[in-house]
Amino acid sequence: MEKIRFPNESPGYRGARDRLLEAEKSLRRHVEEVSALRRQLPPGGEVPEDYVFAGERGDVRLSQLFERGDTLIAYSFMYGPEMAKACPSCTSIVDALDGTAPHVVQRANFVVIARSPLPRFLEHARTRGWRHAKLLSSAGNSYNRDYHAETADGSQVPMLNVFRKERGKVKHFYGTELVDAPAEKGQDPRHVDMIW
Repeated sequence: MEKIRFPNESPGYRGARDRLLEAEKSLRRHVEEVSALRRQLPPGGEVPEDYVFAGERGDVRLSQLFERGDTLIAYSFMYGPEMAKACPSCTSIVDALDGTAPHVVQRANFVVIARSPLPRFLEHARTRGWRHAKLLSSAGNSYNRDYHAETADGSQVPMLNVFRKERGKVKHFYGTELVDAPAEKGQDPRHVDMIW
């Protein structure tokens, strides 16, 4: 395969770019290895209760969120009842996820959960133009605390959890635990990159 060249690039640029390309190929290999390990996880613990969430069409239980198949992806949106405004980073993430939601739900169920009361969460969604993501409020249950989207002092954490439903039982499968892992010096925690 012929190497890519751009108009008027210098040999120094091309050498640096080729070294970067090798690093990018190595990163891609490693991302694929990590993805394979994630897919091979055994089932996690059974969900301790059938959480009830407030939704636009009324209350819904966690077990009822498996409308299309056996997998549920649940993003915890940082917008607690004590927060003056929704998290701008979470807002940016859900801006993107709302657009991809119609594609995601072809293979898995997808919801966005906030601790704020539902009317407040829906008003924020309206200002952003969200139309596709299923929005739920966990204001009436302990889901956020149980699944590490809220600390003991009520601070919100941008967590993504994946659940599987097998033989009528809902089990936790994966969570973005990287959010709590110490980052190396000079690094951003970047746990959200893993959900893209």
